[in-house]
Amino acid sequence: MIDPVFAMTTLRSMLRNELVVTANGLLARALFACGDRAQNFYMLGSMGLAASIGLGLSLVRPHRRLVVLDGDGNVLMALGALAMVAERSPAHFLHIVFDNEGYSSTGGQRSISDVIDLDAIAAAAGYKWVKRVTEENQLQTALATALDTTGPAFLLLKVSYGTGPLPPRIDLSPPSIAQRFRQCSTEETSRAVD
Repeated sequence: MIDPVFAMTTLRSMLRNELVVTANGLLARALFACGDRAQNFYMLGSMGLAASIGLGLSLVRPHRRLVVLDGDGNVLMALGALAMVAERSPAHFLHIVFDNEGYSSTGGQRSISDVIDLDAIAAAAGYKWVKRVTEENQLQTALATALDTTGPAFLLLKVSYGTGPLPPRIDLSPPSIAQRFRQCSTEETSRAVD
């Protein structure tokens, strides 16, 4: 299993100008704590919708590289989104799932991702590139490949259940998050894509 702080820190260090839509809860707070940027859209209070929001954005901004950061609980809540993403097949869509087999934002209840392979579901739905990473020494190479692959792509990170202090709450209002993200999503400064 991968330490979730190590995974988020590594990912954040590799992001350039990709647009990022992150699931609600601790995942959004962890990204915010690693280094806020205008290209991050932090979902607040809308569990299960990161992939759907990311898909919509990919369809209206097909030239921009988009990364969706999701948790296993969020994906399980809206499995139909995987099929929609695969069917629409946005070429610059990367779906990264932090799978700790639990609901960390609501008290640590077990999810069912310990017996349900979310990466196998993504592959069966039709994602063009799917990979599971379970070891920290595989993470950087997998992220580099995923960030440059033609998608839709799905990267499942099996992370341990975090035991450290909780990341701070996001101190931005939802309107300010939306406004700055809307402005940067129209800029032509994304990672070079075809």
